[in-house]
Amino acid sequence: MAAFTLAKTICAAPERVYDFVADLAAWPAVVDHFVDDFRLARANPVGRGAAARFRVRSPYGKPYAELDIYAAERPRELLLRVRYGRVGRNRAAIALSFMAEEAGCTRLELQAETYPMRLADRLRDALCARWLKRRVAEALERLRMVFEEPPSKPLLRASIAGFEPEKGPRFGAHAGSDPRCGRRWAGERSRDAVATGPGPSAPAERQAPVAG
Repeated sequence: MAAFTLAKTICAAPERVYDFVADLAAWPAVVDHFVDDFRLARANPVGRGAAARFRVRSPYGKPYAELDIYAAERPRELLLRVRYGRVGRNRAAIALSFMAEEAGCTRLELQAETYPMRLADRLRDALCARWLKRRVAEALERLRMVFEEPPSKPLLRASIAGFEPEKGPRFGAHAGSDPRCGRRWAGERSRDAVATGPGPSAPAERQAPVAG
């Protein structure tokens, strides 16, 4: 498991910063320096239930990943979960906290943890840990510039993904929906108070009538 924490002070109200980050369609404007093919996975890109798919340009491969927002408390906190790697078997959790500071500024704190499933995945995560932390730190700096040094051109925005057969087997279900994992993966044991509830239970099997 790899984990890191980053923080950035942004001269904007927490509501403004939160609204930007909670809109996954706005993410390409701050993450396209290490992410390709960022596409929305659901029609609504904002808040709880929003999801996106993308490809990470890491030095040790270009894994596909999918994230979704499973808890949102405006303007204080966003909790995200991620599936990545081969057949989406690896997990990660991201917590974003938005804290008001003096002069109308916001302190944004990001906590990330990865949960690789196999030895090869753990080795790859260990090799990429510093690289990923630097890329995420750069993304937070770009987020600061969106508010403090807004560009003259419109910001990049993601659109909803179309059906791509070669990617379908990787993402047959939305992020975090593996029934074998339930709600207990990626650090959610410590976040039960805000995590989404369990899905509908599967119908019981029908038994054939016994012949008299």
